[in-house]
Amino acid sequence: MPLIEPRDIDLNLLVVFQEVFQERQISSVARRLGLSQPAVSNALARLRRSFEDELFVRTAQGMQPTPFAEQLAEPVAAALQQVARALNLQEGFSPQTSTRRFTIAMTDVGEVYFMPTLIEACARHAPGVSISTVRAGAIDLKSEMESGRVDLAIGAFDNLSEALYQRRLFRQEYVSMFRIGHALDKPGRGEVSLKEFLAAEHLMVSSQESPYDRINQNLEKAGILPSVRFRVPHFTAVPYIVSSTALVVTVPRKLAESAAAPFGLRYIKPPLRLPSLQTNMFWHRRYNQDEGNVWLRGFISEHFAE
Repeated sequence: MPLIEPRDIDLNLLVVFQEVFQERQISSVARRLGLSQPAVSNALARLRRSFEDELFVRTAQGMQPTPFAEQLAEPVAAALQQVARALNLQEGFSPQTSTRRFTIAMTDVGEVYFMPTLIEACARHAPGVSISTVRAGAIDLKSEMESGRVDLAIGAFDNLSEALYQRRLFRQEYVSMFRIGHALDKPGRGEVSLKEFLAAEHLMVSSQESPYDRINQNLEKAGILPSVRFRVPHFTAVPYIVSSTALVVTVPRKLAESAAAPFGLRYIKPPLRLPSLQTNMFWHRRYNQDEGNVWLRGFISEHFAE
């Protein structure tokens, strides 16, 4: 008999084989599988041609297996059981016992805000779970999330693939941040005027990631950017810089809230009209029902959604 590859045989034929081996009656097999008796007989004929063996012989006691069919029965049953298990696989997820590693794409300002809370919450509720971050702007989010290498993306990302689902976490405004004692630090002494704001020396975060680039466009229209002497490409260093200089920087409010107390900073609503910033959570539809992904989305929503 020639070697038979899995691609050479219809899986449904093996189902018929197993049922005939168990029932020994064509009529019983037809009822169980919802087929006609000629359809079952035709399936047996195809199996006989494939295996070059009679497989089952009609007798007064029903369809009796040949010695070859007897040898075939156990491995076929085991194979079909494995297939059934794979098709119905629903991997349970228990945060208390799981050691799964999740990867979340976010910006550097996102890491400053999200990671401390996530680390503390995981210590309490998911002690074996690991969370790694990747820089959202440095990867192809669609392909990385489609492959499962990135589980979630969190941020104010525009024009993402329709293959990604999303949920809003919160909306925040932009604020201007400076060290305590700065000339703009006037608690109880009225609002900062546009003239005072423009006269201050500003630090620019020259991020090209959307939507931060739009804020810089607004600052430029207000006349701030032409006089800017100091620029950084990301937000991570901003609290360190403004805490030890007389510079003013405009950042998302969540970053200012996180940095104010540790770095001795204050922040105000700038005397400019700036768009707000909406932060969403994104995931690929392939993993919409993955239990670990479902847990992570709920975990993040519980701690951050407003």
